[in-house]
Amino acid sequence: MCMSSEYMFLMMVIPRPSNPKFLIDVYLEPLIEELQNLWHLGVLTRDSAKDETFTMSATLMWTVNDLPAYGMASEWSSTGVMGCPVCMEDTRAFYLQNGRKAYYFDCHRQFLPPDHPYHRNKKVFTKNRVERKVARPRLTEKQIRDWLE
Repeated sequence: MCMSSEYMFLMMVIPRPSNPKFLIDVYLEPLIEELQNLWHLGVLTRDSAKDETFTMSATLMWTVNDLPAYGMASEWSSTGVMGCPVCMEDTRAFYLQNGRKAYYFDCHRQFLPPDHPYHRNKKVFTKNRVERKVARPRLTEKQIRDWLE
């Protein structure tokens, strides 16, 4: 029942030709404030089956974005050499000499388990290169908050 369409709220921001890019905060700020109130304070709700009221809390569990929308919402560049939101500044991407396009091929073998055969594969990926780099651990909540300030 809770997953039927009358109980869902869909919010979409469709950019016009004058795309706000990183000014998306103006549109999202009221939503974020309301979500914070719903999580911390809750809202008085009536349960008709039990005929009683309770304080209901709510949260935004996830969003579904394409990469440009992810970049706008997170304020992380999703283009160019720093375009990978997982690698961040620890990327090995570079620009191709002809065409000035960002090149990401073979940047993500480090995220495979250490004993994965792709780490040793010299033919399918960058020629004669074995992946020895180990992916850094995911950032903690505190590290992310410190980095944002």
